[in-house]
Amino acid sequence: MEFTDKIVVVTGGTRGIGRAISLLFANEGARVFAAYRENDAAATALESAATGLPGSITTIRADVSSSPGAIALMDAAAAESGGIDILINNAGIIRDCYLAMMSEEDWESVIRNNLSPLFHCGKWGVRKMIGRKGGAMVNLSSISALTGTPGQTNYAATKGGIISFTRSLAREVGPLGIRVNAVAPGLIGTEMVAGMKPEQVKKVVAGTSIGRLGSTEEVAQAVLFLASPRASYITGHCLVVDGGII
Repeated sequence: MEFTDKIVVVTGGTRGIGRAISLLFANEGARVFAAYRENDAAATALESAATGLPGSITTIRADVSSSPGAIALMDAAAAESGGIDILINNAGIIRDCYLAMMSEEDWESVIRNNLSPLFHCGKWGVRKMIGRKGGAMVNLSSISALTGTPGQTNYAATKGGIISFTRSLAREVGPLGIRVNAVAPGLIGTEMVAGMKPEQVKKVVAGTSIGRLGSTEEVAQAVLFLASPRASYITGHCLVVDGGII
């Protein structure tokens, strides 16, 4: 219960890894504000799943790839206490295609939806932490940023950018008592993976040391650790959670 009454914002917080992160923080007593863009049914299901947990989850529909959406989200989360304690930047999309056949729309869409939320939420989230003289941010990257993946030049470029963003921002805001870290998951059992061809999944699993897919809860635990006081001397770091692929 080390997060009791802490204000936690999770972008892309109603599905997949984001959903697991929201529920884990709420189970540790946090007041979670989970942002989503379109899927109202997933948001309703998440709030129902949080019933009876020590903390709470409030879902907020917001397009955080724009400044107005990010501002509205941070203002809503900080409405009662005047600030936020933890920001988890998880929002993003995937549009896989070999570069020679990739459309400009697929390139620009991934860049916009994976990096713009990081900028807008990071900027306004830091402003909400400064008054508290401390805080923690965890940004979701991917092992694609570290290993390269065929068909993911757009996605890998954004996930590599997230790591560089994390390291630079950690240096900027460290003197303010704010820590910034990243988590790079491997192949995790989400809806995104469910859409892959079975032979693709089998090949990746065979390349792990543990011999299985990871779970969203396992990634959430890594995020929780980096956001906690137990990681108080860790900043600018990217923690790989991949079952030994790398």
